[in-house]
Amino acid sequence: MDIKEPDDIWLIKFYAPWCTFCKQLDPVWHDVASELKSLGSLVNVGKADATAHSGLAKEFKVRGYPAILMLKNDVKYNYMGPRTKDGFLDFADRVAGPLVRALTSPQLFQHAMSRHDVLFLYIGASSTLKGEYMSAAEELIVHTYFFSATRDVLPKAVSLPPLPAVAVFKDGTLFTYNKERDGELKAWINRERFLTYFKIDSYTLYAMGETGKLVALALDCIHPSIIHHHPSSSIHPSSIIIHPSSIHLPCIDVNFHFGYMEGNAYVNGLVMGEVTMPALIVLNLSNDGYFLPLGVVETERHLLDFLDGCQGGNSVLQRKHTDSLCAPLVACFVVSFPLAIVSLLCFVCWKARLPVEEEEERSSEAPRGGQKIHIAFYLKFQ
Repeated sequence: MDIKEPDDIWLIKFYAPWCTFCKQLDPVWHDVASELKSLGSLVNVGKADATAHSGLAKEFKVRGYPAILMLKNDVKYNYMGPRTKDGFLDFADRVAGPLVRALTSPQLFQHAMSRHDVLFLYIGASSTLKGEYMSAAEELIVHTYFFSATRDVLPKAVSLPPLPAVAVFKDGTLFTYNKERDGELKAWINRERFLTYFKIDSYTLYAMGETGKLVALALDCIHPSIIHHHPSSSIHPSSIIIHPSSIHLPCIDVNFHFGYMEGNAYVNGLVMGEVTMPALIVLNLSNDGYFLPLGVVETERHLLDFLDGCQGGNSVLQRKHTDSLCAPLVACFVVSFPLAIVSLLCFVCWKARLPVEEEEERSSEAPRGGQKIHIAFYLKFQ
């Protein structure tokens, strides 16, 4: 890899020769380079052996392999998404392009809406709010796109607060930012960049955890578009959690992300146990805790009670990963502590007995006396 010009944009893979995952990624990385070249992209694709170029790896703060980074205008952007061709191409397009993309016509707005499941939009002229929006984009461009537009670009049917405003379009709904209600703009964007309910992978799961929200997961479910249930029937865990958008309680909207996973293998690794499917589980990734319902979740009321319990109620059982690690330690302590006390007492008795034995040996005429005394001592303490 040779960076020749300061304006060059580089997508770099740091690898180690012994890393199996790095070797598995090689064909994908080659496809990414070929695709970007065929598209006429300004992004250069390269790779660097972190073990041979340790100084460069240290400069980029590489801590694991493979590490994917973008270098643009002397700013380094870390890629934290899935290791797929589409993921890499989307990252390259997002970071290499304008920080905030202007939508100058209704047609461009509709095109952007059709391409992005989650779309952040600044509406209005220059303002302090726009400066905050640009600042948030500088850090969060690695995760999502940022757009701007004037009021006349949006359909008249779209209801907006007084301008300037920041809004997000997702799940067919418009959500607007309110500083008093939502706090810091960057934190709000980071929380709202996820769909209301969707399939979650390991990368997305931990990204959700970094927002400070709890993550409610349905395990072993089918796609939400083909779920139908009767209100009077018992509700499969995957189907009841499919409709969080219908729950309009502020505590639910603010404190939870919702999604589903196919299978339980990944979650089993997180909780260090076996989660029986189908299941609802709420993960608290800030402290490696998790919650499971104490009973069967059959109605929306049951679901709300369960979620409320996860926020501090008494209706659910919370466990932490550390519990499974502490249990063996506690057991060892319970067993070893009495043994240690007994050993200490034996040692004290032996120390007290030793001068007596020495005196008896010196006064004994029989050479076997010491042996007899020693044997008696041994038998006494068995």
